[in-house]
Amino acid sequence: MKLNLLFKNAKPIEIESLMSDSRLQIKNSLFFCLKGMKHDGHLHINQAVENGAVAIVHSDDLSNYIPFVEYIRVDDAYVALNKVATIFYDYPCDKLRVFGVTGTNGKTTIAKVIKSVYSDYLNCGYIGTIGFEYGNIIEKPDFTTPEVIGLHEVLSRMIKVKMKAVAIEISSQGLEQHRVDALRLKSAIFTNLTHDHLDYHGTMENYYQAKKKIFSLLNNDGYAILNVDDTYGLRLVEELSCKKKTYGVIGEADYKAKNIVFKDDETSFDMIVQDKTYKVSTNLLGMFNVYNLLAVIASCHLNGMRISNILESVKNLPQVDGRLQHVKMGQNYRVIVDYAHTPDGFEKVFEYADIITPKTNKIIAVFGAAGLRDTKKRAVLGSIADRYCTNIIITEEDPRTEDSFEILKQIASGIKTTRHLIILDRLDAIRQAIELANKNDTVLVLGKGNEDYICRANGKELWLGDVVACEEILKSINDEKENHHV
Repeated sequence: MKLNLLFKNAKPIEIESLMSDSRLQIKNSLFFCLKGMKHDGHLHINQAVENGAVAIVHSDDLSNYIPFVEYIRVDDAYVALNKVATIFYDYPCDKLRVFGVTGTNGKTTIAKVIKSVYSDYLNCGYIGTIGFEYGNIIEKPDFTTPEVIGLHEVLSRMIKVKMKAVAIEISSQGLEQHRVDALRLKSAIFTNLTHDHLDYHGTMENYYQAKKKIFSLLNNDGYAILNVDDTYGLRLVEELSCKKKTYGVIGEADYKAKNIVFKDDETSFDMIVQDKTYKVSTNLLGMFNVYNLLAVIASCHLNGMRISNILESVKNLPQVDGRLQHVKMGQNYRVIVDYAHTPDGFEKVFEYADIITPKTNKIIAVFGAAGLRDTKKRAVLGSIADRYCTNIIITEEDPRTEDSFEILKQIASGIKTTRHLIILDRLDAIRQAIELANKNDTVLVLGKGNEDYICRANGKELWLGDVVACEEILKSINDEKENHHV
C-alpha cells in the first residue's frame, strides 16, 4: 500500500508492513514510535531503519533524520497506529461481528464458549489467553489481548477463511495500552472486578476505570452485557448511557438463573428471560460457570440466535483447556486443573470443590503465586485455601526474578490451621498432592491452567503443563498398582 494512502501529503512510497517492534526484520515497513512503560520507540529508530523501515511515524521532536527515510509527525502515535492499521488491513472490524469480554475472571471461558455456540449460527473465531482460533487454525499468543498490528493481522486472516464473527478477551492492560482502540463491538461483556493487577493499576478505582473503557468501543446498536451480582457491574448499570442488558443469579436481571443444581458432570438451572422460563442443562460446572453461561446466552441471543438453539448448543460444550478441567485416568478420586490465580477465582473454585466433595473426604490443593505480580494477594490465597482444604502444597508458579521460596513463605503466612508443605518443584508438588488422595477426595491443581511454560529470571522455560503432569502421574500410579498385583 502506498504511504500517501495512509497519510495525506506523504510520498507515494510502497509500504509492505507495519512495525512497532524495532527488533523485527521487516523490509519496506512503516515504523511507529510507541511509548510504553519500559521502552520508547523514538530511541530505536536507527534499529528500525536497519531492519527495513522506510518511513517513521513519531510524536516527539527528533534530533537526527536519516537520509532517504520518510518522517511523519503526529500528535499521538497510538491513535495514528490504530487508524493506519484499520486502513492497511482493509477495515476488518467492519466485516466481523465482534464480541468483547472483560473482567477479572471468566473472560476465557465466556469468549471460548461464545465461539463454540455462535459458530452454530455464524462462523466465529476466538482471540485470547489460550490463543487465536479460527476455522481449523490454532495459534499461540504473547498477550491476552494482542498488540495493535497483531490484532489486525489475525482479524484479517479470519476474514480470509470466512469468519463472520469473533469473540475477544480484552484485558485492562489492553484497554489502557490502546491495543483495541480500533475495535467496534456488538457486545461488550463485563464479568466481575476483584483484586488483581493492582501492581499495574495501583488502585481498584483505576482498575475499574480501565475496564470501563471497553464500553466506548461499542457500536451504536451494540449492547453492554453486565453481571449485576457484582458491585462494579451494578455501578456500570448506573453510569453507562449505552444500551444495556443484565445477567445474574441473586438480583433482578434480564437473564436470570434460579433453581440451580450441581452434579459431578452436569449443571442445570431455570433461566428467566422476559418472564419466560427456560430449562438449561450444560456440562459446564460450578456456580461461576452459571454466570459465564448467562453472559454467553445473552450475547448470542442479542446477536440473532434463538434461545432454543443456544440451549441445544450449550448441552455438551468442548472442554476449555485448563479451566475446571477434570483429569480422568481411571482413578476413584477427582483431579481438577484450573487457571484460578486471584482471590475471587480461588473462592469460586474452592466453593465448587466443597459442593462436590463429600464432607468426610479431603480437599487437597497445590498452587503458588506469580513473581513480580501483586504481592498483596499471596497471603490472601493462602487464607482462602486454609478455609477449605485438608492439605495444602505450595509450589512455584512463574517466579520470574523473585526468589521462589520467599514467594511461597508469603503464601504460607496466610495459612493458620491446615497442614501444608512447601515443595519448590511443581511436578514433585503435584505428585505429592495426588499421592495423598484417597477414594472420593478432590485434588485441585491451580494457577497455570493450560500454560506450557514457567516464567523464570531468564524468560520462559518449557513446562509440560498441569494437565499433562497430572495425566503422567496418574498413569505412573496406575502402572505401579498393576505391577504390584502382578
